[in-house]
Amino acid sequence: MEKDNKIKIYLGLIYLVILSLFLWVFFSYFSLGEITSYDFIKNNRNNLASVKESNYLLVSFLFVSFTIIWVILLGFGSPIVLIAGFIFGKWIGTLIATLCLTIGATLLYLFVNYFLKDLIEEKFSKKFYFLHDKFKRNEFTFFLIYRFIGGIPFQISNVLPVLFNVKLKNYFFGSLFGMVPQIFIWASLGSGIEKVIEQNITVPSFKDLILSPNIYLPIVGFLILIILSFLIKNFFFKN
Repeated sequence: MEKDNKIKIYLGLIYLVILSLFLWVFFSYFSLGEITSYDFIKNNRNNLASVKESNYLLVSFLFVSFTIIWVILLGFGSPIVLIAGFIFGKWIGTLIATLCLTIGATLLYLFVNYFLKDLIEEKFSKKFYFLHDKFKRNEFTFFLIYRFIGGIPFQISNVLPVLFNVKLKNYFFGSLFGMVPQIFIWASLGSGIEKVIEQNITVPSFKDLILSPNIYLPIVGFLILIILSFLIKNFFFKN
């Protein structure tokens, strides 16, 4: 038991070191202000489009690899899905992001279930104990709904199923299908941003941005999804 605890501590330290190096390397090349500026996004959008046209498979492979690593290390996916829609469009972006987030989340689940299960149970078991019976009743259905409704930060929702001993195949396929609506909306928004940038040399006004169908339709879809998720959550996940 003591040996297992030491292994878990070492792995946790290794994880923190890798995460720190990842963030250090990333922000060594880019500042937050730079990567969120309109000129930076527009210029790199044009460069990326030309690279993608000549090396589509390479760009796809690099994006897939980066996304899986991102999910394992940082746990959250919304920025990545926006970028997927921005680079590949809403349809291909949804497909790629769904596969990447599912694979990354599943690998993270395996890691946490094996090495950090005690920690997750200590932190969350009392709060979410009422869900045990629901998952036992029909594990795949409830996990599918769990993924669909969201409402829990992605990095936490990836590891909470450790509490319920969700089978690996149910975790993978429940994630794969349950996250599609959310991912499609975010990818559509990313694709919409790319189209707005393509059509505007200068920064568009907030009014023009919001009134663009490429932007407001995904936002409306997101609001509908929130309402639907709220109703489903109250029906299936009552305490």
